[in-house]
Amino acid sequence: QVQLVESGGGLVQAGGSLRLSCAASGNIFSRNTGGWYRQPPGKQRELVASITSSGNTNYADSVKGRFTISRDSAKNTVYLQMNSLEPEDTAIYYCNLRIHIIFQRDYDYWGQGTQVTVSS
Repeated sequence: QVQLVESGGGLVQAGGSLRLSCAASGNIFSRNTGGWYRQPPGKQRELVASITSSGNTNYADSVKGRFTISRDSAKNTVYLQMNSLEPEDTAIYYCNLRIHIIFQRDYDYWGQGTQVTVSS
């Protein structure tokens, strides 16, 4: 069993910052990728950032230079530091954990989502 608990969302003015946290519990495999997705109103869910167990990161072009993803493996927690927020960043943000099992398929787990609203 794996459970993801998200926190840190809220309302912020344009140019402000927020830090999202995603704490995982359960049977967490050592080889995994933590990620953040977001779904703006009326739009499809999109990948924001991801980070592997080895620390390799990937960012959507729209957030490069503004967002930073990190992880604390000892706490089984993934963070998303969001700076210079823009109204276009308004969305429900979902934490994702993808577990990689050698010679088997990957397994995806999702948080329940946290609302981020950026006002102008």
